[in-house]
Amino acid sequence: MRPRYNFSSRRTGQARDPKNYLKKKKKFPEIAQKVLDQSDIILEVLDARFPNETKNNALEEFCQNKNKKLIYVLNKSDLISKEKIKIPKGISLIVSGKNRSGIKKLRDKIKELSREIQKKGKITVGVLGYPNLGKSTIINLLIGKKSAGTGAEAGFTKGLQKLKLTSEIIIFDTPGVIPENEYSTDKLEKLTKHAKINSKSYSQVKDPEQIITLLFNEYKTAFQKHFKIKTNSSEELIEKVGREKNFLKKGDKVNFDKASRYILKEWQDGLIEI
Repeated sequence: MRPRYNFSSRRTGQARDPKNYLKKKKKFPEIAQKVLDQSDIILEVLDARFPNETKNNALEEFCQNKNKKLIYVLNKSDLISKEKIKIPKGISLIVSGKNRSGIKKLRDKIKELSREIQKKGKITVGVLGYPNLGKSTIINLLIGKKSAGTGAEAGFTKGLQKLKLTSEIIIFDTPGVIPENEYSTDKLEKLTKHAKINSKSYSQVKDPEQIITLLFNEYKTAFQKHFKIKTNSSEELIEKVGREKNFLKKGDKVNFDKASRYILKEWQDGLIEI
């Protein structure tokens, strides 16, 4: 029996029925496993700002053990200066789905690796990564038309899509997957990571104030510059943004939850450059 590699899709936030939950939990990981099994080349889409945080070690181990070709696709490079990007070892290409840059090089690399593979029939390319890293946008740019669904909300792609790059190369697009050890976690560190890389939407996270605090501590200068507020306190940042945006409750008090979610949305929309 072949080994299973644990992947898990983003939680929907619905109430759990034990039987239905198990069925739902298995659905997307099985799709991801199917794509891995059937693909000759894997594109692992990473966030160019956070390549280490968005790498999936289980996926990479599988590619290595099965001798699959693996390409790291560092998307969202428009949100960080290229000299700051930490490029992982291996075949890595820097792209920007928003600016349409690096796509030709990626397409050429896929074709180059396809020619190296000794196989009868079509070459298959699987595209995997955390939710909302721009996988479908990259696929649409690769194939030159809008076939893969895209959306602003984390985890938009709902199921497996099979698309044609050339007459000899087929691309599989899958829902975003989160590694099993990060699935259904209540640990603030993991929750902050998911909010940071936008695999968990600003509207869905718990304790947005704590998440903003951790992000602010790590990217203080970026937050100060974006909101034009000089402060060393995340609490003061939330307070001032809340008053500026009139996010107030009774008694002229700032609605910290609403203000924190607004700040997090600005981050997830890529408006705060690091």
